[in-house]
Order: sequence, then C-alpha cells, then structure tokens
Amino acid sequence: MNKILLIILMSSMLYAQGKVLSLKESIELGIQNSKELKLSHSKLNTADAKLAEINSLFLPQFKLSGNYTRLSDNIPAFEVQLPNAPSKFTISEPIYDNYSFRLGFSQPIFTGMKLSSLKSSAHNNIKASLSEISKEENEVAFNIYNAYWNYYKAEEIKKLISQSLIQMEEHLRNAKHFFDNGLISKNDLLKLEVQYSNTKLMLIEAEKNRNLAKMMFNKSIGIELTSDTSVKGDEINEITINESIEKIFAEALSERDELKTLSYKLDASKDLINAAKSNWFPSIYLNGNLNYSNPNPRFQPPAAEFNTNWELGLTLSWDIWNWGLTSSQSKQAEETKVQLEVNKEQLIENIQQEVYSNYLEMKKNHEKVIVNIDALKQADENYRITSEKFRVQIASTTDLIDAETLKLQAETNLKTAEVELQVSKVKLDKSLGRRIF
Repeated sequence: MNKILLIILMSSMLYAQGKVLSLKESIELGIQNSKELKLSHSKLNTADAKLAEINSLFLPQFKLSGNYTRLSDNIPAFEVQLPNAPSKFTISEPIYDNYSFRLGFSQPIFTGMKLSSLKSSAHNNIKASLSEISKEENEVAFNIYNAYWNYYKAEEIKKLISQSLIQMEEHLRNAKHFFDNGLISKNDLLKLEVQYSNTKLMLIEAEKNRNLAKMMFNKSIGIELTSDTSVKGDEINEITINESIEKIFAEALSERDELKTLSYKLDASKDLINAAKSNWFPSIYLNGNLNYSNPNPRFQPPAAEFNTNWELGLTLSWDIWNWGLTSSQSKQAEETKVQLEVNKEQLIENIQQEVYSNYLEMKKNHEKVIVNIDALKQADENYRITSEKFRVQIASTTDLIDAETLKLQAETNLKTAEVELQVSKVKLDKSLGRRIF
C-alpha cells in the first residue's frame, strides 16, 4: 500500500513538473495531494468504524473458553456411612484432572435505548465527518485559487516590467542619439539612465516575488517547492454583482458546511444524553451456554468422562444506587449539548460578518477594476503622445519618464485589481458555502 501511494505521489509530481497548469488541473492535483484531506478522510473512517462497533453490539456475542485444573493428590474419596453398615460406602472416587469447555452467547433484549441512541449518534457523527470533508475540500481549493492567481499576477507584473524595459531601451537609444547631436543635455540623458536602472531593480524584485509565488503555488498543490511549474491564467471571467445582501445571508446560513457539521454534532449530543440516561432503566439479556466438561458437574455421580449440557436464561441488571454516576454522566452530556448550541450561535454571527465583509470586498475590487481600466487607457494615450513628442523633441525627458512610470503603474494596478477581483469572488463563494471546484 505504501508503495502504491508513493508511486501515485511521484506520478503527480512528474505530471506537474514543467507543465503549464490550468486552474482546474491545479485544483485536482492539490486535492489529490492534500494532507489535510487525508486527515479528514481518516476521521471519516474512524466514524465508520465506530458505527460498525455499535452495530455489532446489537448482535449476540459468542465466547469460547476452556479450562484445565489439576487437584492435589490428598483429596479423599466421597464416602457415606450408612446405618448399621460395617464400613463406609464410597460414592465417587476423586477426579484429579478436570477439563471444561464452554461456548456461550449473550443477546441484548432491552438496554434502556442505550444501543439505539449510540447508533443514532454514530450516524450523525458520520454525517458531520462528511460535512467536514466537504469544508476541507473547499478550503484546499480556495488556497489553490489564491496561490494560482497570485502566481499569475507575479508572472504578469514581471512581464509588464520587462516590456517597459524594452521600451525604455529604445528611448535610451534615441536619447543618446539626441545627446550626440547636442539636442539634449547630459543631465537629461542621465535621468533616463537612472530611470532605466531603477526599472531593472524593479525587475529583480519582480523576479523574486514571482519565485516566491511559484513556491507557494507548488506548496498549495502538494508538489516539491522548487518544481518548475507555470500557470495559464486564462480563466479570468467578467464578474457582475447582482445579488442582494439579504439573499446571500440566507444562502450562507443554508449552505455552509460548518453549520451542517455543528447541527449533526448537536443531534449526536442529544443522542448521547439519551444514552447516558439509559442507565436509569434495567438491562435485559438472553444468555446461553453449551458446556463440554470432564467431569461435568451436572451429571451425578461425577465420572472421569466428557459430558455435554446446555443452559438458557434471562439476566436482568439494574443499577439501584450508583452514587450519582448516571446523573453525573447525563449532566456532562447535557452540558456538551449546551456548548454546541452556543458554538452554533457564535458561528452564525461569524458567518454573517464574514459574508458581509467579503461582499463589500468584492464590490470594492469590482469598482477598482473599472477605474483602473479607464486609468490605463488614459496612461496609454498619455504615453503615446509623450513618446511622439519626445521623438520630435517637443517633450522633455522628465515628461517621458513620468509617462512611462504612469503607464507601468496603471498596467500593474489593473492586473492586481483583476486578480484581487477573481480571488474576492471565490472568497465570497466559499463563505456562502458554494462549491468552488
């Protein structure tokens, strides 16, 4: 089994190595490799095993036992003195070697609803585990979303700075030509060279940020941190906001996995209260044994031979007084229920706060994209006009530097706003309990 898991893990790493991954491929790979999900599935397996354990208690329990006993040699024979008899009458000789084998069973008839309550609790715990897995899958998917778009943004910003450097190199060549012909001063040429150097420093920083973003992306999909991966980033969709805050509040309270998990755990706690209170009632079991013994005490007189007998009966057990054990256990179960109810109320408040915050964040990012699109159009036009003027020496190097800076800033701002809008939309969807993969 370990070898199979290792092969699967190595295959996923090789699959991602050097491949340009789409968002869908990244999420599928990340969910497959997620350690958190493996832990959640392990918890589900534990809950399944607990239910199987309780189901087994409804069925008859069989036990096989065997025993051998050797008596000391000084055991006398069983003798009786009859009236007027000259000597004692021997009824049985001592049997020094004793063998006994027993096959017994016990079948619960009535347990004060303890077993049925425990079974219901186990079912609810399984449902809670399934909801936790669903929540964990969404969390893993969101982390991949976030890392994916941050990697894409870092890559795009690096490209924008590289393109800006190419444009600056052209302007720098023109400026040197102008300087050689006495059309601009040495100071104007130095301004452009300083701007070019500063932009190269920006590119170095962008390269570092890109490598860090790649490392975080690789971590999110569960592969080696230094793996050579790339993202397509072609899944940017236009996002519109047309839902009222009241509608999304209602959706969140209906769909959030955390609320479902707590509701199931609350139902399980009610079952455990019933299970604890079951000790107020008697327990009735059907019991039976098949005995195979040498000697068999049911056969008289005793003889050194194996004989078989069976027995069947009912056992009633009732705790008449246990110094408050049952009431204490019931109180603990009831307090656990109270704690879960308070946790649920707190969770509802936190969900409403989270949803409203994410809703406002997405609206803000949507507006930022619109503003940045206009700003980029203006910066492009300003750069185009300033570049033409610089070529004919109507604009100064300062004007050109300002235009280049504004254009690069506008491009960076728009790319950042687009990514933030995509992430905030997914973040809102996750807070509403929607499946995001």
